[in-house]
Amino acid sequence: MKKNNSRCLTLNDIEEVPISSKEYETISELQNELFKMLAQQKSTDELLEKLCSMAEALLPNSVASSMLVDKRTGLMHVLSAPSVPQSGVDALNGLKPGLGGGSCGNAVFSNQATYVKDTFSDSRWVDLRQVAYDFNICSCWSMPIKDEKGKAIGTFALSSFEHRSPSSFHKKLLETCAYIISIILKYEAQDAILLKQNKRIELLGVAIEQAREGVMITDKNNHIIEINQAFTDILGYTKEDTLGKSPSLLSSGNRPENFYQNMWMEIKKHKNWNGEIVNRKKDGTLLTQWLSISAIYFSDNIVENYLAIFTDISNIKKAQQEIEYMLYHDTLTNLPNQKSLLVKVENLKTNTSLIVLNIDNFSYINDGYGFDVGNSILKKVSLLIKELAPEGFVYRLNADEFVILCESKDIAKALIIKIKSYFYKNSLIVDGITLNISFTYGASYGKSKEILRDAILALKEAKRFGKNRYLISSESVKISKEERNHFIYANNMIHKALEEDKFIPYFQGIYNNKSCEIEKYETLVRIDGIDKIISPIDFLETAKLSGLIPEITKIMIDKSFAFMKNNNFSFSLNITEDDLSMDYLVSYLTEKSYTYGIDPKRVILEILEGVSSSSKNSNISQLEALKSLGYNLAIDDFGTEYSNFERILDLDIDFLKIDGKYIKDIDTNKKSYEITKAIVYFAKNANIPVIAEFVHNKKIQKIIEELGIEYSQGYYFSEPNSIN
Repeated sequence: MKKNNSRCLTLNDIEEVPISSKEYETISELQNELFKMLAQQKSTDELLEKLCSMAEALLPNSVASSMLVDKRTGLMHVLSAPSVPQSGVDALNGLKPGLGGGSCGNAVFSNQATYVKDTFSDSRWVDLRQVAYDFNICSCWSMPIKDEKGKAIGTFALSSFEHRSPSSFHKKLLETCAYIISIILKYEAQDAILLKQNKRIELLGVAIEQAREGVMITDKNNHIIEINQAFTDILGYTKEDTLGKSPSLLSSGNRPENFYQNMWMEIKKHKNWNGEIVNRKKDGTLLTQWLSISAIYFSDNIVENYLAIFTDISNIKKAQQEIEYMLYHDTLTNLPNQKSLLVKVENLKTNTSLIVLNIDNFSYINDGYGFDVGNSILKKVSLLIKELAPEGFVYRLNADEFVILCESKDIAKALIIKIKSYFYKNSLIVDGITLNISFTYGASYGKSKEILRDAILALKEAKRFGKNRYLISSESVKISKEERNHFIYANNMIHKALEEDKFIPYFQGIYNNKSCEIEKYETLVRIDGIDKIISPIDFLETAKLSGLIPEITKIMIDKSFAFMKNNNFSFSLNITEDDLSMDYLVSYLTEKSYTYGIDPKRVILEILEGVSSSSKNSNISQLEALKSLGYNLAIDDFGTEYSNFERILDLDIDFLKIDGKYIKDIDTNKKSYEITKAIVYFAKNANIPVIAEFVHNKKIQKIIEELGIEYSQGYYFSEPNSIN
C-alpha cells in the first residue's frame, strides 16, 4: 500500500488462460522456501514478511498483507504488511468484516475469495473508499485464511496500484499463501505449547505423565528408564516393551546411518538436538514427529540422563501434502490438472494416445444458467469421462477442456465415437435442469512432449468445420504447425511493438460521391517495423488469438484522437467483439474524447456484421450506450455473415459498408452486382448511407455512382497514409 497521489493506471482483463508449468514451479519454489524457513524455526514475523515479499515479487506494482480477526472483538487487525506504511496499517486496523468492508472484510464475512477490480466504484469497498483514494489502491484480491474447521480467521491479500483482475496463476498464488499462513499459525501455536512444556520439564523435572507430548528418559548409556502415558498412547509401546532397551527399537530404518551420528555429535557439542524424525509405532505404521533431545547434567558436569520429547507433526506434514496435491489437481473436479499432465507428457516412455475434449458452447451455459450450474456440469462431466474411459488417465486441462491419456495407439477414434454416442443418447440432469451437450475433439499419438501440442492443433482444426467434430493428428495438422511458427513470430513482434510503441494509425480517405470530396477517413492499424511498415494481415489474427486486440484498439483510439484534434474530419475506428467483451469502450472513449476535445459525432465505430446480428446482450447494450453518447455506428463488411436486417434497424445504424469482395469485381460478376444492388435497396429504404469498399478503378466507380451509393473507399481515391 505505497502511498501514491498519481492517477491509477487503467488496465483491462484479458481472456483468462490456464496456469503454465513455469508458474506452477514458481508457486512450488515459494512453498518450499517457506517450509524450509519453518523447519529452521524462523520466527512468525520473518516467515510472514518473507511470504509477503515473495508474493509481491510475483505481482509487480502491488503490496501484500495478512490480517487476523480478533476473537474477543470480532474486528480485524494487520498481522503482517512489510511494504505498507504505518499510516496504512493504522487505517486498516479495527476493520469490521462485512459487505462494505473492502476485499478483506468481504472475504472473512463470506468465507470466500473476493476479487475487486475497481475499489473506487465497487460497492464492497464503500466503508474503505477513502483508504483506496488515500493510498491509491485500485484493485484488491483477498483470500480467507481458515482454521481447522474451515472458518475464516483472517485474510491474505494482494493490493494493486492498477485496476485489474487476477489471472489463474494469481488466484492459485493467493490460495497457496493463505493456506501456508494457516499452517504457520498452527505451527506457532504448537511450538508455543512445546516451548511451554519444555520449560515446565526443565524447571520442575516432574509431572511428565501429564504431558501431551511423548516423553522418554534414558540413562547415560542410552537405555530407556522412563516413558510417559502419551508415549504409549502415541507409539503403542508400554513400559514393559521399552524399559532397559535402546531407543533404536523405534527406528523406521529410513534414515542413513550418518543421520544418527550427526545427531549425537550435535548433542555432545550443544547439549541438545531438535529435528524431524520418522518413528515406527508398535503396530508397524510410520509416524512423523518433531524430536527434542536434551542431555541432563548434574553437579559434577557429567551426563546422567537424556530427555527426549516427541511431538506429533503429522498434521503439518498432511497440510504440506495437501498443498502438494493442490498444485497438481483441479480443485473443482479433483482431476489431475494441467501441471500434472505436463509432467506426465514430458516423461513419456511409450507411445501414447492423447485426446483433448472441448465442451461445445459452454460459455452459453454459464451465461444462461450461471456459474454454479456450470461448475456442477463440469464435475458431472468429469465423472462421466472417467467412467467412459476406464483404460485412460483423465485430466482437466482448463475451464471447459479435458484430456484423456491412453497407452494404446488405436484407441483414440473408438473412444471418441464411444463418448460421442453416449452424450448423443443421454441428457445431463444437473440441479433439476436437463441439458444436452457435445464435444469437439482433437487427438494425437506418440511419446514426445509435442503430443499435447499436436492434439490441441488438431482440436483447433476440427473447430474450423463446426461443433461436435473430431480430428486425429495427421498431415492436415502438420500444416497447422507452420501456422504455429508464424504465431510465435507474430506474437513476439506484437509484444515488441507494444513495448516500443510501434503501433501507428494510417488513414484512408472515404470519398463523398455527391460533393466529390474526401470527407471522412478510416483509421487502419500498422506496425512501424525496422525497415518497413507491417500490414495487419501479418499480425491481426495472431493478436486476436493472443487476446491483445483491445490493447491495440486503445492505442488506435488514443493516436487517432490525438491526430484528429487538429484535423477537422470525421473518422472511423474498427471495433471488435473482443473490445466489446472487455466492456471498456464507453469509459475509454469518453475519457479520450474529453482529453483531446473530440466531438463523438465525428467518430464512426465500425463493427463487423456478426457482432451486430448475434452478439451478447451486454455487447448490444454497449453499442446502444455509445450511440446515445453521439458516436456513429457502421456495419463493416456487410453481406458476409448473417445479414440481420432487423438488428441493424434496432441499433439505428448510421452507415453500411458493403463487403469489398462484392465491390472489387462488381463490373464482371453478376452475382456481386445483384447482391450489392439488394443491399443498396434495403439501405435506401431504411435511410442508411452506404459506403462501398475496394473501389480500385474508374469502371467500378461508375457502377457505384449509378447504384446511388453515397460513399466510395479504395485505392482509386486514396491509399492509406501515415500521419507523418
